[in-house]
Amino acid sequence: MLSQQEISDRLEIQDLVFHYADLVDSKQIEALRSDVFTTDAHIDYSAMGGSVGNVDETLAFLKASLTDELFPASQHLNANVQVVIDGDTGSGRVMCFNPMVMAMPDGERQTILMGLWYVDEYRRTEAGWRISRREEVKSWVFNAPDFMGL
Repeated sequence: MLSQQEISDRLEIQDLVFHYADLVDSKQIEALRSDVFTTDAHIDYSAMGGSVGNVDETLAFLKASLTDELFPASQHLNANVQVVIDGDTGSGRVMCFNPMVMAMPDGERQTILMGLWYVDEYRRTEAGWRISRREEVKSWVFNAPDFMGL
C-alpha cells in the first residue's frame, strides 16, 4: 500500500510531466528552466534527431527548432506514467504520442506522427519535483520527410 507521501509525490511528478508537454507545445520554452528541470539536468533528445546536453543547450535547441515557422502546431500527449520513488529521488518512464505539423519547403504542411518514451530521473527540490535527467527513446515515426533522417 502506498503512503500518502508517495501518492502525493507520484501525482506531483505526473503533473510535472504534463506541464513539460504543455510548455513545449505552447512554446514557453524558457519556463522549462524554472518549472521543469533541475539546474544540473542532462537532456538527451538524440533518438529523434535532437540535442544532447545541459539545460542551456537544450533550451537553445528547442527555441531554434520549435519555431512557428517550422512547426506551427504540436501535441505531446503523455500516458502510462510509470514512477518509482526513493525518498527525494525517483525514476520514470513516460509514453509520448507526438503529432507535429511541419511547414515544408514548398509551402505545404505535413503532419508527422511520432511515438516515443521519456526515460526520466526526478529530484525533489525546494521548488518541488523536477526532472534531473531525460532521455528520449524512439519507438516509431510515421510520415516524416526523408530529409529529417528519422
